[in-house]
Amino acid sequence: MDRVRDLSGRGLRGGFNQLGDFRKFILRGNVVDLAVGIVIGAAFTALVTSFVNNVITPLIPSPSGNLLTWAFNVAYTGKPLQIGVFISAVISFIIVAAVVYFFVVKPVNALTDRFTPHKDATPTTRECPFCLSTVPLKATRCAYCTAQLPPADVATAGTGA
Repeated sequence: MDRVRDLSGRGLRGGFNQLGDFRKFILRGNVVDLAVGIVIGAAFTALVTSFVNNVITPLIPSPSGNLLTWAFNVAYTGKPLQIGVFISAVISFIIVAAVVYFFVVKPVNALTDRFTPHKDATPTTRECPFCLSTVPLKATRCAYCTAQLPPADVATAGTGA
């Protein structure tokens, strides 16, 4: 009975502690950035869709005069197959994908390549001069032909693996 009283006495305060953890999670940088990105992406998609429907689509000739009204009637259902709307959606997708790739992905990749440390390409293996097999750089004997190897010199080492 004491355990139940302890849990009920803490009830409202315990609930607010859970909300505090949720608030910390929501206000973390990644979640806020993701939310802003989704909102801006939705607005940008609407902008591109409007651009395609009102500027690009009228420039494309179609048998019915307008690409958005281009459709075929399906014989067994009697419903239209709207080819023009699909072509418009494909054009919108290509524009959005190109903008995201060239203005988001490429710059972020360039920044990460610039600021991540690169390893030096020092060789870790060399070739045995007797049997021409690949052995570790620090080896003193070849594992394949058991020949005594000359001391390793990094400048004259073979290709690294």
